Amino acid sequence: MEPTHSHLPVLPPLPDRDHADCRGVASILARVGDKWSVFVIVMLSDGPKRFNELKRMINGISQRMLTLTLRGLERDGLVTRTIFPTIPPRVDYELTDLGRGLQQPVKALGEWAIEHQEQIAAARTRFDERNQT
Repeated sequence: MEPTHSHLPVLPPLPDRDHADCRGVASILARVGDKWSVFVIVMLSDGPKRFNELKRMINGISQRMLTLTLRGLERDGLVTRTIFPTIPPRVDYELTDLGRGLQQPVKALGEWAIEHQEQIAAARTRFDERNQT
């Protein structure tokens, strides 16, 4: 009796060191690319804001989503939360230096989206028409 499958495939190479941190980068991009994070960063770009002020400025965001977004941005070191010992307590949110570094790329991305939204809408319509089942 002879083995019929004696050729073993070569193991794939180990991931390239330059790409080993893709998961870390992906989680950062997920945070800063999230639509609510983008809006919060833009709204905080001209200085600190209170929670309800941000909620009024960002159309369509729920209180829970704003809370989660601010908490995530704070966890990532992009936003600081300052509590003032007043009655009632006052809480301000402000971009950190790291968060301020995101202003330019986020603004550029937003401007690109505004500039190209009609082209993208038209492309989506064409795609959907071609792929109707």
